[in-house]
Amino acid sequence: MFYLQLRNELWKLFGKKRTYIGFGAFLLAQTLMLLLFRFGHVQDGFKRMLSGNGYDASDYISALSVSVVMLAPQISLLMPLYATLVGGDMVAKESEDGTLRMILSRPISRFRLLLVKWSAGIIFAMLLVLALGAVALGAASILFPWKGMFVFVPGEAFSVLPAGEGLLRFAFAHIFLAMNASAILSVAFMFSCFNMKPAAATICAMSFLLLSLVFENIPIFSSYQNWFVTHHFKCWLMVFQNPIPWSQIVQSEIILTAVSVTVFIIGCMAFQVRDIKS
Repeated sequence: MFYLQLRNELWKLFGKKRTYIGFGAFLLAQTLMLLLFRFGHVQDGFKRMLSGNGYDASDYISALSVSVVMLAPQISLLMPLYATLVGGDMVAKESEDGTLRMILSRPISRFRLLLVKWSAGIIFAMLLVLALGAVALGAASILFPWKGMFVFVPGEAFSVLPAGEGLLRFAFAHIFLAMNASAILSVAFMFSCFNMKPAAATICAMSFLLLSLVFENIPIFSSYQNWFVTHHFKCWLMVFQNPIPWSQIVQSEIILTAVSVTVFIIGCMAFQVRDIKS
């Protein structure tokens, strides 16, 4: 029965037009960034950096390098927006439309209902990340050759990798990106369980993430970075470091998993005491 309920929830989720806003925005953003990188002067900075470190730039301006360049800003800005948009909509929209009372009139517990919806949201988050990476790599492969990978993110990663290892790490990084998206969606899902409108749930979730980001970047709070959820979102970039800091990655993933489960439990507790008829 859980499988059938999950299948119906996914069918309902992907039957909404707003679900595809994020996919469309990613495609548009990546197309513009790819054209600017290919025909603009963005490559000049990469060539100077590689040459200054003793590398032949022609060996590392590749599809893999450009894919990471396109991913980094979208992961930081666009993915949280569209993950919270869907997460904040999942329960609050049902309540707003009046369909929640009809659903709960069936012999299903409130916890079971939320678990099915949350599971569908996690699947959506994973598909969103998978589509983001696949489109970035596929589009970059059209205009750039398949060569080595160069990754440079100020303060996070600087590495030069052969094509095979670069592709493996690129794919592996998406596992951690999926965890990021799941945590973001879970926060929005928690607010959606409260008695508020879908837009309010989305705004509250985005405000939570922005506050975490602001406090994380204030110098006087540098010793408390591990307390801010946005700090752990950067663990996907650690995959490109040499050597890979597995202990930090595992720690961040455990914290993100704990955050996702905790906010889901809080949302369930709030939903259990709600008067759906009001």
